[in-house]
Amino acid sequence: MTAPLNFPLIIAGFGPLGTPELMIIGVLILILFGAKKLPMFARSLGKSMGEFKKARDEFETELHRAQEEELSKPS
Repeated sequence: MTAPLNFPLIIAGFGPLGTPELMIIGVLILILFGAKKLPMFARSLGKSMGEFKKARDEFETELHRAQEEELSKPS
């Protein structure tokens, strides 16, 4: 379970991003990609985020498993 997203969003190197900044970024994305490609872009972004989360979860599971094996070894 993740913590809720609290604004302003802080991104390394960019400082805090509030609602106005995120709206400007959204408008720029709309201008760059166009209204027709925006759903495809959002779908692709969602799939990428899902794959990243899955890989992160697998890594954490493997890390916990390795830690448990290390702790269960007799000294």
